[in-house]
Amino acid sequence: MQQPRKKERRQPWWSNSTVLVAAGVLAAAVCWGLTRAPDSVPLRLGEFKLMLQDPGAVFQNVRYVGRSELRGELVTRDPVTDGDKNEPRVQTIPFRTTIRDYDPALPELLDRYVGAGYEVSEDDASLRGIYSLVLYVLFMTFMMGVGFLCIRWMAGGSSPLSFGRSRHKVYAEKDLKVSFADVAGIDEAMAELREVVDFLKSPDKYQALGGRIPKGVLLVGPPGTGKTLLAKAVAGEADVPFFSMSGSDFVEMFVGVGAARVRDLFAQAEARAPCIVFIDELDALGKTRSGNTVGSHDEREQTLNQLLVEMDGFASNRGVIIMAATNRPETLDPALLRPGRFDRTVVVDRPDISGREAILKVHVRLVKVGQDVDLKHVARLTPGSVGADLANLINEAALMAARRGKEAVSMSEMTEAVERMAVGLERKSRIMPEEEKLRTAFHEAGHALVSCVLPNCDPVHKVSIIPRGVGALGYVLSRPEDDRYTMTKSQLDSYIKMALGGTVAEELVFGEIANGATSDLAKVNQTARRMVKEFGMSSLGRIYFRESEGGFLAPGLSLDGPRDYSEQTACAIDREVRKIVDTATEDVRVLLRGRRPALEAVARKLMEREVIDGDELRQLIAAHPPADMPVHHLTNGEQNLN
Repeated sequence: MQQPRKKERRQPWWSNSTVLVAAGVLAAAVCWGLTRAPDSVPLRLGEFKLMLQDPGAVFQNVRYVGRSELRGELVTRDPVTDGDKNEPRVQTIPFRTTIRDYDPALPELLDRYVGAGYEVSEDDASLRGIYSLVLYVLFMTFMMGVGFLCIRWMAGGSSPLSFGRSRHKVYAEKDLKVSFADVAGIDEAMAELREVVDFLKSPDKYQALGGRIPKGVLLVGPPGTGKTLLAKAVAGEADVPFFSMSGSDFVEMFVGVGAARVRDLFAQAEARAPCIVFIDELDALGKTRSGNTVGSHDEREQTLNQLLVEMDGFASNRGVIIMAATNRPETLDPALLRPGRFDRTVVVDRPDISGREAILKVHVRLVKVGQDVDLKHVARLTPGSVGADLANLINEAALMAARRGKEAVSMSEMTEAVERMAVGLERKSRIMPEEEKLRTAFHEAGHALVSCVLPNCDPVHKVSIIPRGVGALGYVLSRPEDDRYTMTKSQLDSYIKMALGGTVAEELVFGEIANGATSDLAKVNQTARRMVKEFGMSSLGRIYFRESEGGFLAPGLSLDGPRDYSEQTACAIDREVRKIVDTATEDVRVLLRGRRPALEAVARKLMEREVIDGDELRQLIAAHPPADMPVHHLTNGEQNLN
């Protein structure tokens, strides 16, 4: 049974360094005011003696200060008259005279010329010395306080000496209201972590059989898949404290700070066990250490070494489980991934269509949706989306419905949110010339026609010539019916032909192409090159031509860098890529020539309405079959249109 924890003591107000520094400044100002002498004119001792004997000079309030200084006031009468009174102007000038050596004639001069009518007093020099000492001490305290505040600001801690304090956030059991019910679409990952929750709730069951729970669990997956949410759900289900910290919070510019923070974090976690320590973006801290000796003692490597030591020192029965998340596991140090540290790696992948539907159901619980909303259809329109994308989609749809004054989110807002997420914000304010609008209509009609006629292409849901995003003058929204994990050569050929449909349509209608097909050509070139170099789909054979590797979660992204084949092979690869693109271009040209009436019909409809949905597009194409091709000679994809 878990022991009740003591309430954390709040620090008293007087322990705040800011309050202490403010009090020191106030006390120093008071002492300075008490010890500060008024502005006075310095007089040498000889001058003072001569002025004593001057009948026009009158001295008053003359007093000794510590037997080494005389202070007082000199009253003089200026010959110049003062205004309308026609009287000499009287001036009172404070003065001070330093007495370096004892002068026996000075007391006689004071008695004779100052006279008994004036008070000749002697200040308490010891009191002024105490004032000066207190002022000095307070001034030094103030300077030290300012220095400590600067150190505190640079370290980012809560006290002047908090360099080595961990900057984690602690979520108590009552604060963690996240459970597995709030996580959807990653059932395999949740199944892996339920064992961790069961251990934290009933560790005796495992210890009785000699079992050992994994010390560390590494969550690996693309950004936005819910790794942090899954870690919070584990802590919420187990009802234990949750220590959250980013990998970049450990490393500072000061040497040794990161290692001290690691020690402090693990010490606090052990004191509050059972608990979960979660380190987000572990790759910022745990990158592979350099093999050379130069720079091997930098701050980040020392921090990583301390983390390795602390993880290795945790016993399996202490009830402290380390969880970490990263989307770059290939950069982590091998010593961090060995058994005994991060024993288990849980892949949090992109959800499939069923997972996306489950995620949408979680996010619509707090949103009013209409009866026409089909979440399965929305999930089908969002292949490759992660949980963060779907949450943003629901939020955008709710904002659009509220902006339109609706009481519930309808399917139209959902579809528009999908388009905004895929293509960008609609820009109806951009007014295109009629000729450019017509070119865009034929361009998008070419894409849509090729996609509908050819087999192995994704179904078209919408065609639009309304500008969206940064540079898109139109778009064709096509989405697969089901998730696809592999693609055949014929599917890739159809994808290339669909991407070429826009430029070929422009060439047939206008005789030349415009510069708006840059993204289409980039997709065509990249797909054709990967078919030759990575997939073995060319006459060069089943050979993989390696270049610089991409990341673990995004292989093949980089096509530049060192290669392991000759220049002749590179020329052969270029010829194969050109052959694939040229063959696809000629096939699309033949197809669109035979389907010219359907192409013009779709373009005219786009000019009239700017937007065509998928069903209307298929009806238009079916109403304009090729004149020289009977129905029974159509391909499978074309027969579905008639």
